[in-house]
Amino acid sequence: MEQQGTDAAAARRMATLASHLSPASSHPQMEEASLLRGSNCRAKGAAPGFKVAILGAAGGIGQPLALLMKMNPLVSVLHLYDVVNTPGVTADISHMNTGAVVRGFLGQPQLENALTGMDLVIIPAGVPRKPGMTRDDLFNINAGIVRTLCEGIAKCCPKAIVNVISNPVNSTVPIAAEVFKKAGTYDPKRLLGVTTLDVVRANTFVGEVLGLDPREVNVPVIGGHAGVTILPLLSQVNPACSFTPEEVNHLTSRIQNGGTEVVEAKAGAGSATLSMAYAAAKFADACLRGLRGDAGIVECSYVASQVTELPFFASKVRLGRSGVEEILPLGPLNEFERTGLEKAKKELSASIQKGVSFINK
Repeated sequence: MEQQGTDAAAARRMATLASHLSPASSHPQMEEASLLRGSNCRAKGAAPGFKVAILGAAGGIGQPLALLMKMNPLVSVLHLYDVVNTPGVTADISHMNTGAVVRGFLGQPQLENALTGMDLVIIPAGVPRKPGMTRDDLFNINAGIVRTLCEGIAKCCPKAIVNVISNPVNSTVPIAAEVFKKAGTYDPKRLLGVTTLDVVRANTFVGEVLGLDPREVNVPVIGGHAGVTILPLLSQVNPACSFTPEEVNHLTSRIQNGGTEVVEAKAGAGSATLSMAYAAAKFADACLRGLRGDAGIVECSYVASQVTELPFFASKVRLGRSGVEEILPLGPLNEFERTGLEKAKKELSASIQKGVSFINK
């Protein structure tokens, strides 16, 4: 009897292994493992945490972002969606021995399954910028993609926190807002444009100038997420410091043109994907910690805002269980920053209107 029990246990283990290697198998010996196939495997034993979906998970940003989110201990279930290549990315990521269960979804017919029950949805989907391309050149393609994905979110997980990465962010966040308004699900606290890469670059470049570890530097970056709409507040750097006018001009220009620097350096081979994935994972982690109820989670983000006369603006926000719980004031600006703010607002206004008009035309 004891030998039979050992044999049965071994058979079950083999069946479990086979269900991973060949989930579609219908071999009679595999019947015991039918509940362990693919998407069901370990579902009941998942780590405690949140359900996260990445839309555009097979792309240049999506793949490293999926890797980083699989490593995040706050993630219990990770859904990877794209219109191509998700099975391979999912298989690859799923072999990592971290707590999150990974499931892949391929193409428009599987979008609803990818989104159902999600707590956080991250959208890096879209085409990347190429040399000579402005963010506006991306608009018509990426605007349509964001609209389709947000229609799915409105239907399947209207209470999810949504992090928009797809460029041009200055326009795609207003597009998402209009889609949610039409669906009757719009909650401005739960829709956030990811501008964290601007902060990451600012912290890095300022750290280089000051000779500090960039992890110890905090530069608020306000406005938007393109060119002159990116306004680092170098007068509010923590730790407190001072810069010469030449340093301010150099740092501001480099932070504003960081994306172009990468596009040109890659010489047609892509845009900022790795640093963007890092920044997106950092911001997503802040959102998850807010959802968990951690106190004092403050990040810069492009959100529906009343800190200026514009309907959307990037500034410091406090994150919590409902998403954006407080939008913090801009604080005192010096003359250089006030001039920069006026330039930023002029361009931002046009980008916001472009997004709104795309949905309402």
